[in-house]
Amino acid sequence: MIRVWNRAENREDVEQVYGEGLVNWLYGSPSGRHLADHVLSRPFFSAAYGRYQDSRFSRHKILPFIRDFAIPMAEYESAEYGSFNEFFIRKFRPGARPFATDPGRMPAFAEARYLAYEAVSSGSTYPVKGLRLTPAAILGAGEDAGPARETAAPFEGGPMLIARLCPTDYHRFHFPDDGEVVNQYRVGGALHSVNPVALRYREDILATNERQVSLLRTRNFGLLAYVEVGALCVGRIVQTYSAKDFSRGQEKGYFLFGASTVIVLGERGAWRPDDDLSQRTSVGCETLVRLGQPIAGSRRPA
Repeated sequence: MIRVWNRAENREDVEQVYGEGLVNWLYGSPSGRHLADHVLSRPFFSAAYGRYQDSRFSRHKILPFIRDFAIPMAEYESAEYGSFNEFFIRKFRPGARPFATDPGRMPAFAEARYLAYEAVSSGSTYPVKGLRLTPAAILGAGEDAGPARETAAPFEGGPMLIARLCPTDYHRFHFPDDGEVVNQYRVGGALHSVNPVALRYREDILATNERQVSLLRTRNFGLLAYVEVGALCVGRIVQTYSAKDFSRGQEKGYFLFGASTVIVLGERGAWRPDDDLSQRTSVGCETLVRLGQPIAGSRRPA
């Protein structure tokens, strides 16, 4: 059972997990782990499944999915969907999710379940939900020297936000501030589930799954490392921005079918996650936050 604090409703919810029985078997049994490690986590499987989700043959899944998971379709733009993936990347109606406008407040860059840490470094471990992460591992450096280690250096001792998206969620992700893209690269890897059940069995998933890394120079929060993590059955991570410069709330991209995760790292002392997120993280609880709502505060001079 996954319990999540719903910030907007000020209550604890029990998460309804898509494919819960399968995830438990895949990561909780020897035969399931063998299948996950050697077949299902391989990119070819997710790519093949993604092609099916792109096809018209997947349309029959849409209405049962909306019904079974009580998707609030009134919050989304009206559209005719030709495939399940077209439904999966649905957009919110204009105005449904306003972004915080205070320059010193970072808005949620995804509608997701957040974990928040004020300082993360190579000497720290994060056992919440099985996480053991460092800036170097997240950014693809591991224990090796070289360019990736240099990329990770500004984020040693800085804050970290982890946003987990469920298959039932809005699957587009956004820029949290005005700024410019400094660099972007891909880190190859497997495509394991990012469900907390899987993370309990494999604590390295967020640092070994396939990732896309963007280094962002922002106006109010300094340098950010913005990392999209691929996952089981995620056919593709699509970047939709086209220019080097970006603005607060602008769409950055989207995930095609599957649960996934966005990680944001910051420089030491540049900003601080909100207390309610950090406090719930410290007791092992994720916080569901709506897109655009404040999640952190700048420590930089105005």
